[in-house]
Amino acid sequence: MSRARADEEEYWHSSKFRAFTFDDEDDELSQLKESKRAVNSLRDIVDDDDDDDLERVSWSGEPVGSISWSIKETASSSTSSLEGRDSSLQKGSSSYAAFPKQVSSYSLSSLFKGRNKLPSFQSLSDALSDTGVKNYTPELRRPKAEYKDYSSDWSPKDTVRRMQRGKVCSLERFRSLQDKLVLLDEAVGGHDGNVITAVLIFLKRTLRREILFRELEVRQVALCHLIHFLKETGEQKLLLDLLRFLDRTEEVALSQYQEHLNIQDVEKRREFLKGCIGLPFSAEDTSHIQDHYTLLERQIIIEANDRHLETAGQSEIFRKYPRKASILNMPLVTTLFYSCFYHYTEAEGTFSSPTNLKKTFKIPDKQYVLTALAARAKLRAWDDVDALFTTKNWLGYTKKKAPIGFHRVVEILQRNNAPVQVLQEYVRLVEDVETRLNLATKYKCHDVVIETYRDLKDRIQLTAYKCKVERGSAEEDKINSILNNMQIRWKN
Repeated sequence: MSRARADEEEYWHSSKFRAFTFDDEDDELSQLKESKRAVNSLRDIVDDDDDDDLERVSWSGEPVGSISWSIKETASSSTSSLEGRDSSLQKGSSSYAAFPKQVSSYSLSSLFKGRNKLPSFQSLSDALSDTGVKNYTPELRRPKAEYKDYSSDWSPKDTVRRMQRGKVCSLERFRSLQDKLVLLDEAVGGHDGNVITAVLIFLKRTLRREILFRELEVRQVALCHLIHFLKETGEQKLLLDLLRFLDRTEEVALSQYQEHLNIQDVEKRREFLKGCIGLPFSAEDTSHIQDHYTLLERQIIIEANDRHLETAGQSEIFRKYPRKASILNMPLVTTLFYSCFYHYTEAEGTFSSPTNLKKTFKIPDKQYVLTALAARAKLRAWDDVDALFTTKNWLGYTKKKAPIGFHRVVEILQRNNAPVQVLQEYVRLVEDVETRLNLATKYKCHDVVIETYRDLKDRIQLTAYKCKVERGSAEEDKINSILNNMQIRWKN
């Protein structure tokens, strides 16, 4: 009984398969080595010229080297290779790769003659590194979330969220009008301008204009985005069609007027502006369009005349101060500065006269004085500057008056490097005492500072200012004379 039980345990603990170790030689490898040794021995036999007269026979009695012997050897080698592969597949795991089937590289002539030395059989490392061997390692599956990125089954809300995160999404799956409008509403609800613009571009490409305009009319946020996008991209025709559909006539006129910026030829631009005068602008905008056309017409006349004078050399001012640029298409203020610089003394009846420009385009006095002052100060024409601010009353008395304030006049004169005598004259005209003192101190108008402290009867400040002037100068003598004057009643 105990012996039967021992036999049963031995049966269950025993196995006809043995464990794999790297020390064991593979059956097929051993067969390859034996075949290699057999071929080498055949080569030695064939190469031996001394033994050609000897006939060698195999165990079966057939001559070694005959055709029948070669066929049998090849068949037996193939059979042993197949049997070795079957046994190795049965013993090893399915994850191990099988050795590729080797085709014999020896011909019958090489076996018999032994003259061409062909490559030998592959070694184990060469067989394992063969490119024909397949790798049976199982491929790991990607997470389902990654497969979802390539899926087109996204709802409009999910699509908008992915676009907000900067991920690429295909909008082509939204084919019906209802799906497209839901997508647009979700984009507007997300408050992301880039997403809204992207969806509008998709709708503009896939919907007819009438349907797109009708649906955007009740979606003002998306409508504003599309109008701004069309203006930025310059799609003028589609923009005009949209504005006409919305019955925005003034915006249509302004959009057409903006097209003049793309016209480079001056004559064509003038004709285009002339045609824009009849467009349905507001009253204020109509006057601006009219002024623009008139200004360009004046500039064409002035430019032709001045170019002729400059080329002929008939005008001294053009010889002394050559023009740096053309006056065409310049703003009104630039044209006024140009006229004050080159045509200041011309009569009012000429197109290039500054007073004519002021009257025609109703330029305010402050703008005219600022522009004329800058032009004449640049030419250092101080008499013209003085005449610009000199006025006469009904009794014939002259008085200096500046609509822009004399403190600004001083700043403009100083930027144009006016002499101290000219600056002092206008610093004295500044009404605010503190501002006058600051300007006089800043631009070193010593006489103005001394006179101001004298009028203020401030002995301490006048004494302190004495240290800021040069010793032995006329300003120091003037301060000493005022301090020694006994008729002045000082406050301190």
